Amino acid sequence: MIVSTRGRYALRVLVEMAEHSSDERIPLKEISEKQGISQKYMESIMTLLSKNGFVDAIHGKGGGYKLNRKPEEYRIGDILRLTEGTLAPVACLEKNADQCPKQNVCRTVGMWQKLDELIETYLDSVTIADLMKK
Repeated sequence: MIVSTRGRYALRVLVEMAEHSSDERIPLKEISEKQGISQKYMESIMTLLSKNGFVDAIHGKGGGYKLNRKPEEYRIGDILRLTEGTLAPVACLEKNADQCPKQNVCRTVGMWQKLDELIETYLDSVTIADLMKK
């Protein structure tokens, strides 16, 4: 599994937002400048996070983005599943994947399933609050 820039940037932005006052809205331009991410790319990430209930968005003058829950309620696994689509280490374990014709005789599938379980369990155990501590 390789996490894309979208996933990495989403995590960075959510950590930064968590470090601001919970009542404070942060303008997209400010987030973009602080993170060194183009405003256009940042907009696509924030739209994704907003449409999926991770942040609240207010458009127009005085608008911006803010978290809508406590940092400890944001699981990294949830954020990466949203931005990446899957955390599966191999294609045959992706959600809605076609069943592999060799699945019943594959000697490696058990290893991949265990790795998938470890990845999911670990990423679901880490929160934005944890990342703020490091």
